[in-house]
Formats: sequence, structure tokens, C-alpha cells
Amino acid sequence: MIDRCCVLSSPLPPEHTELPSTPAMATAKAYSAPPKVSEKKDNPYSEDDLPEFTPMPWTLSEIRAAIPPHLHVRQTWKGLLYLARDIILATAVWKLGLRIDPTFQSQAAVQQLTPIGAEVARWAAWGVYWWFQGLIFTGIWVIGHECGHGAFSANKRVCDIVGFITHTFLWTPYFSWQISHHRHHSNHASMERDEVYVPKTRSDIGIPKDDPTKIDWDEYLGDTPIYTLYMLLRQQFLAFPAYLLFNVSGQKNYPKWTNHFDPNSVLFTKRQRNAVIMSNIGIAAMVWGVLESSRIWGAATVLKMYAIPWLLVTHWFIMITYLHHTDIELPHYRNGQWNFQRGAAATVDRDFLGWQGRFFLHDVAHFHVIHHFFPMMPFYHGPEATKYLKEFIGDHYRYSNKPVFKALWDTYNICQFVEDEGDVLFYRDRKGKAYVRPAAQYRESAATAQRAH
Repeated sequence: MIDRCCVLSSPLPPEHTELPSTPAMATAKAYSAPPKVSEKKDNPYSEDDLPEFTPMPWTLSEIRAAIPPHLHVRQTWKGLLYLARDIILATAVWKLGLRIDPTFQSQAAVQQLTPIGAEVARWAAWGVYWWFQGLIFTGIWVIGHECGHGAFSANKRVCDIVGFITHTFLWTPYFSWQISHHRHHSNHASMERDEVYVPKTRSDIGIPKDDPTKIDWDEYLGDTPIYTLYMLLRQQFLAFPAYLLFNVSGQKNYPKWTNHFDPNSVLFTKRQRNAVIMSNIGIAAMVWGVLESSRIWGAATVLKMYAIPWLLVTHWFIMITYLHHTDIELPHYRNGQWNFQRGAAATVDRDFLGWQGRFFLHDVAHFHVIHHFFPMMPFYHGPEATKYLKEFIGDHYRYSNKPVFKALWDTYNICQFVEDEGDVLFYRDRKGKAYVRPAAQYRESAATAQRAH
């Protein structure tokens, strides 16, 4: 669970914008963790016992004023140094990868390690190569992501050139995805307008609004662990291509066949048509490049040297973004309760792979909350800026140090659906139980909406 999340209800109404004289004077207070949901008869589950949440009252300009201006400054030379470092690392690891098969299939290796031992060592070496090259490639993808936000350089042309090359190399249509990703940032945590990770509702799953004790939850949400693992692996390795091609996990209000490659898609305006076509040309060039490389060096070599590390890029990218935006304690909003800063705060920083995540992934997972508040802030200012953000918004800042693979499994199993009514929403688990509830005034609005329906 998130270490600091559940904000107790405040006497301030949601439209209140008066800034406390210091962040410490804010009336919000947080629990370190939600109460455990008990199945014991002598301690039955009751939503009256859940911690309450009140959305933050501050405006974006008030939050921005708490961040020193120099942290918003983009330094092109520094971004280029990080990119050069990644390219050098990728090249060095690539050269080592080219030596794996010749080394472990040599007569000397077979004699020293035995045929079986040499083969085990060979595949172990490939595993190490895939792990680190996948992380390095993901770091390069992150550089492209920075370019898409304009955070890499104050020069838009530099951003577009670097972003187009790095993202195209990793099979991401740069301009097309940049457009939809910008819309995601502009509408994050809005049930009506967000682009990705929009929760399923009770009616989406077909669960009746009834006494929870009378519902056979296993009938609707009960899956075997092996099937859950299969679905989770499918998400990790196929979700990003599926989103680009078929809008899977995207905004469900979009028409059928919405995708990132159709210049006439609802995702784009007429003015963005040429940018989409340019992205498609880049991906077409990659198709040609991979086919030509397979003809020259062999499909097996291309698979081992490039395709598997690229597949791991999609895994890391989906894992990072899914865990940033999905947790049993993160709110989603409807109607007038949503605003940009509340949506930005509905994310969580995670200790992702320790030093490897910080070094190879450019802190993208460790300091994501500040990125949602200020997408044009360079990643290398994330650690310092987060200190100021955390000091100002206090318990509205969310962080988790749970091991990320455990967090992935737990989150995928726990976060199932949100209610059809209400303007402040939290996920419910496989038994229909919540871990946090909106403050009283937001529950009352939900009850009013339910009666009207």
C-alpha cells in the first residue's frame, strides 16, 4: 500500500482556495496505511471504519510558487550528456552481447564447463544481457518521453529530433503518442476524459448494486492465480502495442478502431495529421530496418540482440506507468470535483528497482508525482523539486517503498472497479471492499446521484 495517502476530511469546502500560511497548518492528516479488511465475524468489514479522503484545496499556481524557479530550467547540454551516456552504455553492452555465443560455444568453454554447463552459462549470459540492455533501452525511451513534454530542451526542434529518433528506434510513434500522452497529463484521474488506466465501473463488469453479502463475488471477479498471472503477463508485454493499435485500456468513449496510426483518428485534430503521418513513416522505416537486419545477420541474432530488450522496454514502461496511476488508495474524479492539480496528486512515487531504477531509468519511477504537476520540468531536477512539493502538499503526496514486483501482483489483484455514482471514487477489491472512502460531503453527493438514478 501507499505509505502516506489517506487524507482525513477537512473543514474546508472543496472550492476553498485560501492558502494556509504554511503547509504544516493545512488541516489534512494521513494514515501510514489503510486498515486491514477483516473477514472475522467478531470484526466485520464496515466502511464507517475506513479513513476518509478530502481532495486538496490548493490551486496550481500556489503549488508552483512553492517550487524554486531554477528547477524548471531546461539545460540542453545536460540532456544530451544523459543521452550520450545511454548510447555509450547500450553500445558497450551490445558489443559484449555479440561475444556471448562465440565465447560459450567455443571448444575451450565446452571442455572447461562441459556441454551442458556451457549451454547453461550461455543462456545465463543472455539473461544478464537482456536485463541490462532492456533497462538501458528503457532509459533511452525515457529521454524520448522527456522530449515529448519539451522537458529535454527549451528548443522545440531539438526535442522533436531527439524524441523522434529515440522513440522510433523503440517502436513508439513519437508525435502520435506525444499528442495522446499530453491529453493524459491534461486530464489525469478524470473518469470522463483521461486517456489511459481509466478504471472499470461496477456496471462495466456487470456487478449488481446490491447488499455486498448477497453477491457471489467469485462469480464476477474470482480468478485462479495461474489465470491471473497469465492476464498480468499479457498486460505487461502486450498492453502498450495494444493501446497504440486498438486503444486497449484507453478512454472507452472513443469509437471502435481508434488507434495511433490513423491520421483521421478521434485522437488527433486536422492540424496534427502531418505529424501522425511522419510518425507512421518512422515506424515503417523501422519495419524495413528490422527486416533488412534479419536478412543480413539472421532473425535469431536480431531477436536476441534487439527484439527481446525492446520487449522488456514495453514491460518496464507498462509496469512503471501502471503502478504510478493505479493503487487502492488513489482517487479518481468525476464532474466538477476534478481539476489538474488534484489529478496530478493522484499518482504515486515508487522505489523502483533501487539504484538500477534511479540510474538506468533516470528517476522516472522514483519521482513521477512532480512530473505530473510540472511535465516540462527536467527529470534531473525531480529529486530536489519533490522535496519542496512534499513539504507543501504534505499528506497529499504519495510514496510507496513496497518491492515493485509484489506491488504489481497486489495491485493487479486488488484494484478491480469503482462505483458508477459519486464524484470522488476509490477502487474496490475482489470482494467489493474499499480501503478508503470519500469525506462525508462527497458521499452525500454520491447518494443523491444514486437516488436520482
